[in-house]
Amino acid sequence: MDYKFYGWQEADVAPCTEQMNDEERELYGKIKDPRMLYDILSAIWCSDTCAPRMRQDWSDDNKTLGQCSITAFLVQDIFGGDVYGILREGGNYHCYNVVGEHKFDLTSEQFGDELLDYTDNPMQFRKVHFAKEEKRQRYEYLKNALKKVLKDV
Repeated sequence: MDYKFYGWQEADVAPCTEQMNDEERELYGKIKDPRMLYDILSAIWCSDTCAPRMRQDWSDDNKTLGQCSITAFLVQDIFGGDVYGILREGGNYHCYNVVGEHKFDLTSEQFGDELLDYTDNPMQFRKVHFAKEEKRQRYEYLKNALKKVLKDV
């Protein structure tokens, strides 16, 4: 199956379970790779998990809109690696993941045909992003919804 997110072809990484607690190891260990996580998140992403400034434009046709940082940090929880950001007009960063030699962006579809530059971007830190309480809450919402789905898998 072909995916539309950036780097899907090289998103061959397994969960990094050694740093997880027992519950996370049991649940996240069910996720084979980022493509499987994308499939699961596609049923979870919603206007409530979308960045408030973009919420009016969120739709089922553009599920990844406004989901980048909370998704990238959740990916980091599961697969390890680092989160990087592409500076966007307006001063915000679009976040994506790098795990070892694998670079992928589960939320790149929101940009349609626009080509993003995934080279030489600054690392992003959850402490900075989650200083915004609404963003931390959206991340927790996404994480809890994922755990709930995984309990039934």
